Amino acid sequence: MMTDLIVIGGGLSGCEAAWQAANRGIHVRLYEMRPARLTPAHKSGELAELVCSNSLGSDLRNKPAGLIKAELRRLNSFVVKCADETALPAGGALAVDRDRFSRTVTEKLEKIQNLEIIRLEVTEIPRSPVIIATGPLTSDRLAEDISAYLGSGLLYFYDAIAPIVSRESLDMSIAFHASRYNADQETEGDYINCPFTQEDYLAFVDALVHAKRVELPEFDHRADRESSAGSGKYFEACLPIEVLAYRNPIALSYGPMRPVGIRNSHDGSRPFAIVQLRQENLAKTLYNMVGFQTNLTYEEQRRVFRMIPGLQDAEFVQLGQMHRNTYINAPAALLATTQSRQRADLFFAGQIAGIEGYAGNIASGLVAGINAARVLKGETPLIFPPETMIGALLAYTADADSLNFQPMKANHGLMPQLELRIMSKRDRGFALAKRALRQLDVFIAENGLDHDEKTV
Repeated sequence: MMTDLIVIGGGLSGCEAAWQAANRGIHVRLYEMRPARLTPAHKSGELAELVCSNSLGSDLRNKPAGLIKAELRRLNSFVVKCADETALPAGGALAVDRDRFSRTVTEKLEKIQNLEIIRLEVTEIPRSPVIIATGPLTSDRLAEDISAYLGSGLLYFYDAIAPIVSRESLDMSIAFHASRYNADQETEGDYINCPFTQEDYLAFVDALVHAKRVELPEFDHRADRESSAGSGKYFEACLPIEVLAYRNPIALSYGPMRPVGIRNSHDGSRPFAIVQLRQENLAKTLYNMVGFQTNLTYEEQRRVFRMIPGLQDAEFVQLGQMHRNTYINAPAALLATTQSRQRADLFFAGQIAGIEGYAGNIASGLVAGINAARVLKGETPLIFPPETMIGALLAYTADADSLNFQPMKANHGLMPQLELRIMSKRDRGFALAKRALRQLDVFIAENGLDHDEKTV
């Protein structure tokens, strides 16, 4: 029986996979090329560094992101536990202090005796049992080897990270604290909101769509083109704000700048649109511009974003940027176990496997780690029930149309319909969660997955 496993990539999915396998008695070698070789998006050499947002999404069980995290907690997820330990106030969401989170993950993994962390770039697929969890910024040489091995090619799209501003540079005589539908006006909301009048909003959108953008490399000749919105194939769930504004000038006020559920605490008015800022660290000195992924040049970001009421003197400690996102054609390449269709001891997890969203990446890493350990022990790998969010998401990556495949994040549309039709979206979400967690409990008991965390 082989008991050695290679995990390539020290992001969320790779760290979760490594912990799950090591916790089952497997000797794991976790390869991470940073800090010797950085990526366009990462800033440090810490494991599990978050680059797009510090939010892991809703923590409410009737929401897809909340349900998948509830499932992960029942499955003893290492990364979610680290997130819970470093959580910040974020309304009904799970947000973390990025630095503390990645440091916590790194320090805990370094203490595991049968887990070795190796700071080295891997340039080809190992011939021994391996989980590839290299994420959206897989190095070119490894990406080429994966493409050649699978034969189905790699697809590319562009993803973006949002700017971060310093708290002390905000004009709080204009901006104000509030959470959506905050019933308790006596308490300070978890978000800082920058309110727009209709006139301010239209002027901002006009400046946004005419601002200079960064030219994107032609990674994929099949990519969609929009000459006025920048080149490249964008993932629809994470579009740059200038692309949204170009498509429809009013789109932002119904998307990332929607004012629903917000009242201006200065005068009680309802803004035409808002920009929300989310707490980035425990010290409350940094705030993330929610939903403001962008491909504007740095100079233009400073000019245009200072048109936002309350940000006229903003200090940008991080500006937004676009980066290449690499993923495989998962339905043509993978099973719902996260295994390669061509090789039983080759697994893919995280964004390179067509999974979007932090929680989804953690989930695919968890399943890959569990199943890799099972294969090494001569056991049958597990397919999670489709009634669970984890099972539904992995079923999508295995069974979707391979000719038109795009990465997917956790959503209720992936799950089997309920026997009884429920009109209320909220109640339907709770009913799906109740069914999912009930099925997961049965699955855990049947497969001996219900275990206490132990030192390995």
